[in-house]
Amino acid sequence: MRNTDYDFFVIGAGSAGVRASRIAASLGARTAICEDQRLGGTCVNLGCVPKKLLVYGSRYGADCADAAGYGWSMDTPEFDWSVLRDRKDTEIARLNGVYQRILESAGVDILRGRGQLLTANTVEVNGTQYTAKHILIAVGGRPHIPSIPGAEWTSTSDEIFGLERLPRRILIVGGGYIGVEFAGIFRGFGCEVTQVVRGPRILRGFDEDVRAFLSEEMRKQGIALRCETGVHSVTRGREGLTVTLSDDERVEVDTVLMATGRVANTSGLGLENAGVATDESGSILVDAHLSTNVPGIWACGDVINRIQLTPVALAEGMSLAHALFGEGSSPPDIDYTTIPTAVFSRPPVGTVGLTEAAARERGAEVDVYRSTFRPMKHTLSGRDERALMKLIVDRETDRVLGCHVVADEAGEILQGIAVAVRQGITKRELDRTIGIHPTAAEELVTMRTPVS
Repeated sequence: MRNTDYDFFVIGAGSAGVRASRIAASLGARTAICEDQRLGGTCVNLGCVPKKLLVYGSRYGADCADAAGYGWSMDTPEFDWSVLRDRKDTEIARLNGVYQRILESAGVDILRGRGQLLTANTVEVNGTQYTAKHILIAVGGRPHIPSIPGAEWTSTSDEIFGLERLPRRILIVGGGYIGVEFAGIFRGFGCEVTQVVRGPRILRGFDEDVRAFLSEEMRKQGIALRCETGVHSVTRGREGLTVTLSDDERVEVDTVLMATGRVANTSGLGLENAGVATDESGSILVDAHLSTNVPGIWACGDVINRIQLTPVALAEGMSLAHALFGEGSSPPDIDYTTIPTAVFSRPPVGTVGLTEAAARERGAEVDVYRSTFRPMKHTLSGRDERALMKLIVDRETDRVLGCHVVADEAGEILQGIAVAVRQGITKRELDRTIGIHPTAAEELVTMRTPVS
């Protein structure tokens, strides 16, 4: 048994782990990282990157249909799932190589295998023990599968990217990011899509106007959105899968996607050996500085179930590495306020800051500015698709508390607006900003009359 001492040992080579280990090594720390799957974690392999590639691919059918309104004549387009799937796999493999080169060039030792804590400063990987002054747990999350009869016949987001053939009929369970995005993806590919949501609306936690508006836009596309409905069971037959819903209705499909959330991937890590505390779902408990209850053991990214977004994990990993090994080291400082996010639905959602409900719950007197309109593109395409822009403004200070967009390229629009909101922009400053015409985004600087 060989013992190797490190300053920093990272368990998990996803967004948080790779960033933290690379920065730590660049600051002179002797660093190792272990991973039993592909480098890059969920985002690169089974999340953001492959999903966005599928989003792009799913929109070409609609683009071809819209082109007729602009004078383009073309044959009926045909889609080959295997071509997109295989090209996506090639790109993911390329990114895996990029991550390996990044780590190696930074001087990080890459260990292949699942890390397991033996003590507060010892990790075992493939039978070899390694000691470290600091240990970071950044193992991310995994899909949660509800305990229902026939769950073994369903797929999760981990498997859906590698389907052998495109399903003609798919039922998606769940109304969060993953469910909403895949509903748009598969509908764009021409599949019959049924989406089952346990709550009254999709995207719990988002602004109510956004939730209602996107629901209507999804239904326009032919997505059968069933709210306040659950799944009772799934059975397999000759013609596919039969899903029995909570109201006893039966739906015949080829594939069932369980998009019912994610849980921390902490099983088998040996947390109990070191005494690391977790909550009831298995997520690691940390303080404001990403420290667990065990000195020298840290955690960040999706495994702490704080804000499950790749840029947040990257910021946490980088901040921790600088705090531990940078000049004038101090506890990591992460600003979790006004974090922007996007949902790559159809149309996409972009949001930053408070929802209207959250602003009112804080006791603020708010003015709400809201505009819905038909984007200029569709005046000729003929497509029945609309956009939503919404601002929540503190009446006393005139500060913009929240901005919410449902429109093409909403994520691109919100990235710039997020900077302004974080810096405390006021509605008056937005009003004084000259818009770029003709764009959908100019609506954000031309809304003058509050609706409430």
